[in-house]
Amino acid sequence: MPTINQLSALDSVAAGDSVPVYAPAQGDARRASFTVITEFLATAFTSVTISSYIKVTPVAFASLPSAVTAGAGARAFITDCNATTFNTAAAAGGANLVPVFSDGTVWRIG
Repeated sequence: MPTINQLSALDSVAAGDSVPVYAPAQGDARRASFTVITEFLATAFTSVTISSYIKVTPVAFASLPSAVTAGAGARAFITDCNATTFNTAAAAGGANLVPVFSDGTVWRIG
């Protein structure tokens, strides 16, 4: 495994872990948790452009959070949808693999 500054590479990190961050406005280096960094990135960047593709792991409908909790615009890919018609409410009970999105109330096919 490669080393950086004589430290071995990590195999995993957790949300509570911290990384050093140089803060010129503060005049020094500080620690920031991955949670803080993620929150900053979510507010600082409103869109993402990807030049290749995004891979979403297919899951069973029952493992999705509620569409209300996920919020409007959330997307997923399910393995057991009962239908395939675009923009209809998704539900378990079939063998259809379909992308779904939350409208803020229900998961819809599409």
